[in-house]
Amino acid sequence: MKLKLDENWLTKNGGAALNDSEVERYIAVRPTQAQIAHSKRPFYCFVHFGMNTATGREWGNGAETVDDFTISKIDTTQWARAIKASGATGIIFTCKHHDGFCMWNTGTTDFNVMRSPYGLDVVAMVASACREEGLDFGVYLSPWDMHEPTYGTAIYNDVFCRQLTELLTLYGDIFEVWFDGAKGEQAKDFEYDWERYYRLVRTLQPNANIAICGPDIRWVGNEAGAARENEYSVVPRYLTVAETVQKHSQQTASDAERLQKIKSSDEDLGSRKTLEKYDELVWYPAEVDVSIRKGWFASAENENTVKCSKKLFEMYMNSVGKNAFFLLNVPPTSKGVISRRETRTLRKLGEKIGAIYANPVRVENVGEMKDGYVEYKFSSETRINYCVIKEDIAYSQRVESFDLYIIKPNGKYKRVCKGGIIGSRRIIKIGANCIGAVLVVRQSRSTPYIEEIAFYG
Repeated sequence: MKLKLDENWLTKNGGAALNDSEVERYIAVRPTQAQIAHSKRPFYCFVHFGMNTATGREWGNGAETVDDFTISKIDTTQWARAIKASGATGIIFTCKHHDGFCMWNTGTTDFNVMRSPYGLDVVAMVASACREEGLDFGVYLSPWDMHEPTYGTAIYNDVFCRQLTELLTLYGDIFEVWFDGAKGEQAKDFEYDWERYYRLVRTLQPNANIAICGPDIRWVGNEAGAARENEYSVVPRYLTVAETVQKHSQQTASDAERLQKIKSSDEDLGSRKTLEKYDELVWYPAEVDVSIRKGWFASAENENTVKCSKKLFEMYMNSVGKNAFFLLNVPPTSKGVISRRETRTLRKLGEKIGAIYANPVRVENVGEMKDGYVEYKFSSETRINYCVIKEDIAYSQRVESFDLYIIKPNGKYKRVCKGGIIGSRRIIKIGANCIGAVLVVRQSRSTPYIEEIAFYG
């Protein structure tokens, strides 16, 4: 095989400019320290649990009362342990869904868990369980509220900010604040004061990232566990406009099924051809959200729809392994626990993820590349199952095209990946015996910075 090592970023650079004013504009867009920290822990779990768990619905109807929350036992420690076994590093809890039922001791409404027969602060319980198990804790707060009488008036923005303030001040450090874009077709036409919400988060939890209807992490565009082949982090700023996200989010409860079928792998959000059309750019990495079941809340109807660990591992590889975050929803049942089937599936998923990194053969910190390619020789013939490449995203996202070759025991070269972007993490499955490997960066936006390249057996 002809490697064409002379065709790299230092020579032809894929026919693209290596350093010009446009390139400088792209690489000037860089992540915040909070976004960099987030990239180090790219897999975490959603926990949808609340009034809908008790009523067996996906969305409320606005007519529920506190007495409808009939769940009598909740084991948040079991949730945290089951989720930790999956390899996830955090939990984002649905503190208030669209029905408006608050799962904490709020002073904003009597429609909360403290007034129900259960009578305990579930948000506090989840936050405590996360701390005990070493997991990050995040909050989901639905802007749409079916129950709150002030919804649709300016007063509601005050109510929502009071709720947000409670969540951001009473439960310790928050790693992500998740704002939903879903809004029913019959809901009142109402403008949320997004900028006010963002300022509140920045003030009270400066290390938290604001996701989906927020400026720090973007929705991948579907609920199917599907990411684009090239998931750029540097994208046009217009994608951060919350109203744009809302327009493509759920309008009815049944829309969840539609969104699970959408594929967005052909969409281009961050190539040079796209970026040159926009004056304002932003660092806005993607989050892939998907439920382990057919629905977001556990019910008798979706009990037999739990995805297998093999399918979830494929989603992990196609999200975390391709420069995106993976948010897996694991909804506890009305018995207050994550089901046995899901617990087993999570454990098997954790074993599959752990196996990627279990046997490091060679781990190299490259830093600023001096040559067009880097070559590694192993001490002996070695089975390599995975290669994990990470750019140093403190210098932005630069690599646009690369090839990875292995050197077979007979000395011949075999290309195992013809890739586009790398970003914060690219996981490449190899599964072959070899005596070395070569990474060739074919095209880059200025000099590539590779934080790490690691080979695992």
